[in-house]
Amino acid sequence: MKLNLEIRPILSALLRSKTGAILVALQVAISLAILTNAVYIVQLRMEVVARPSGLTEENDLFSINISNRKVADHAEQIATQKQEEATIRGVSGVQGVTRVSQTPLSWSGSTTGVSLDRKQAATSANVSMYIASESVMKLWGLKLADGRDFNQGEFREIDTSTSKEFPNVVIITKALAEKLFPGQASVVGKTIYFGTGDDANESRIIGVLERLQTHAAQIGEKGEISVVLPIRMSNDPYSKYSVRAEPGQRERVMKDVEMALRKASATPIIINMRSLQEDRSRRYRADNGLAWMLIAVCVLLLLVTASGIVGISSLWVTQRRKHIGVRRALGARKIDVLRYFVTENFMITTFGIACGLALAIGLNQLLVSKLELTKLPAAYLLGGSVIFWILGIIAVVGPAARAASISPATATRST
Repeated sequence: MKLNLEIRPILSALLRSKTGAILVALQVAISLAILTNAVYIVQLRMEVVARPSGLTEENDLFSINISNRKVADHAEQIATQKQEEATIRGVSGVQGVTRVSQTPLSWSGSTTGVSLDRKQAATSANVSMYIASESVMKLWGLKLADGRDFNQGEFREIDTSTSKEFPNVVIITKALAEKLFPGQASVVGKTIYFGTGDDANESRIIGVLERLQTHAAQIGEKGEISVVLPIRMSNDPYSKYSVRAEPGQRERVMKDVEMALRKASATPIIINMRSLQEDRSRRYRADNGLAWMLIAVCVLLLLVTASGIVGISSLWVTQRRKHIGVRRALGARKIDVLRYFVTENFMITTFGIACGLALAIGLNQLLVSKLELTKLPAAYLLGGSVIFWILGIIAVVGPAARAASISPATATRST
């Protein structure tokens, strides 16, 4: 009842100082609109960064690139690759090594189109193409959802400069299976074509992986449209090996492997090594940067809004010292003065929040149309409102406490 009796004089006071109240409400509204959408974008970025690649124990994996491998004929190049694998495998702490064409999240690799019929005018999907000389199932810790792994007899050794040979079996990801054969329980045994037309290479699906992110790890289903082909190729400009080290030994193993490769080579070689952890960090550097920038913006918005509330409340306390003194002289208690300012600020903040919710929804609609962002969940609007209500109360407590501490004699003597 007492609170209701205070609302009318508070409204009268606000109407006399409506410029300050409107500015505070406007600040709350704009901050709420930006904060809710920024926090939502941060959450989406973090979900993208945390996506599983399909590989297990990523911290134990690293890759090696050795350049200038077109230095001999096909047989010698294949022999060199196998010798390099043996050298790497001989290093203490190496659990496994396989020659591959690319690794997940590395942002370096190749794609190709696949189709369901040679007569198609265009391919059905663009896939990230992993070419491996041996099985990568154990090395990468991939999980099969259906079918089987390659057997030893299905691996091919191909000279890409002279041969058009192509493996007749392939393992695909579940995401690709769903895209090519939507709704089908099993796609094992089905045929896909690499390319279109008479020259398209035919391969039979023998296995379906739960997940294997592409080398680019795009957002959405494109990030898991991958295939694995059982090939060892010569006449590549480089040889790339994926290596798994024993847990906790990766850094030491990387140094030892480089030393072993240089020592084993009769000629100087160019070696580049990078851990999968580094690839993940490079791939999501922009996402993490955007997230931290938005977090900083949100913190600044909250600080600026709180400062605005403190400033305008302090100004009103100074302007109303005589009014406060009269109220105290007429019997108002400190808690009554404190409640007056808190109620006043709560009303301003609530008005700002109401406007801010409309602004937040409008801003989200704009982002949805321009940036393919999804609709802002109501929980973010509710959470943002609660944050600003709490912020408003905390910010006004200091000035309100100072007002409550004004003695009636001091206040009534002030001009």
